[in-house]
Amino acid sequence: MSPLRMPALFLGHGSPMNVLEENRYTAFWRKAGKTLPRPRAILTISAHWYTRGTLVTAMASPRTIHDFGGFPQALFDTRYPAPGSPKLAEEIAELLAPMPVQLDQEWGLDHGAWSVLIKMYPEADIPVVQLSVDKTKPTAWHFELGRKLAILRDQGVMIVASGNVVHNLRMVRWGGGDDVYPWANSFNQFVRDNIDVQSHAETHPLVNFMQHEGATLSNPTPEHYLPLLYVLGARQPDEPITIPIDGMELGAISMLSVQVG
Repeated sequence: MSPLRMPALFLGHGSPMNVLEENRYTAFWRKAGKTLPRPRAILTISAHWYTRGTLVTAMASPRTIHDFGGFPQALFDTRYPAPGSPKLAEEIAELLAPMPVQLDQEWGLDHGAWSVLIKMYPEADIPVVQLSVDKTKPTAWHFELGRKLAILRDQGVMIVASGNVVHNLRMVRWGGGDDVYPWANSFNQFVRDNIDVQSHAETHPLVNFMQHEGATLSNPTPEHYLPLLYVLGARQPDEPITIPIDGMELGAISMLSVQVG
């Protein structure tokens, strides 16, 4: 049992190009890796493993998945050779029982996971397991799953969830600039305003996020938003929660990040 509770993080991961670039977001990821307590293992939850049912990577050496296209070859050549942890995968399956959890031997680490971890822990020397996001479940279920996983934080496991609370690729302003859609700003502020709410899943405004008028445009599909709910669920009563960095990119991508603990 670790005497120190590990933090839980939701990181807005944005473009895969953050792997090759240095900016204020990657600077925060690097700083977090250097200043936060060092975990014995990392449980990552990425928007990019969106499945039917719940799976957890259970291989000893997860592959680096390049699940994107149209980027420089240097990005495809990048590997993040962190070890896996079959033992932790089994512990997670036992923790979530009787809910069925498939011990997966095929997936690996997708870019939602490794693109942030490669900045936080560039030595790739901390075991990492990835949990999938079950597309068949309602939002409150994901929040409650975060509650169940919270005990791992007292066992030396850091939870690192990855997505974007505003993520509309069809509306992206590829020319760049600072022109952010009003609905994107409004929804991002809604998340900021309600991040410190502590309530049951059924009444939490960020669990019931689709009630916001900008939710549909901000999240045409929910997979980039849902990882946030795991971190909110993993928060203990009266535990501090902060927004260490925020920003809007390309008009329709929020880089807001959340730290619990």
